[in-house]
Amino acid sequence: MKILFSAIALAAVVAFVPASANAQEQTARKVLSGQPATLQKAKTESQARRDCQRQYRGAKESKSALRIKINNCVQEGMQGN
Repeated sequence: MKILFSAIALAAVVAFVPASANAQEQTARKVLSGQPATLQKAKTESQARRDCQRQYRGAKESKSALRIKINNCVQEGMQGN
């Protein structure tokens, strides 16, 4: 009985795998085609860097600490955060 059930289950899996792979391929093609979605309120790198430098101007911190904070700020600005 177990062998019969295993054989039926294996046949069902083999039957559905190609259909599933084809559907996944079609979905991936639809998702990856076309223009990427624009991010809301995202800035270019130069815009984000300029805003972040204005924000941190006059800060009393070391250059390395400011550089790290500005780089993080730029990345967030480019992502629209």
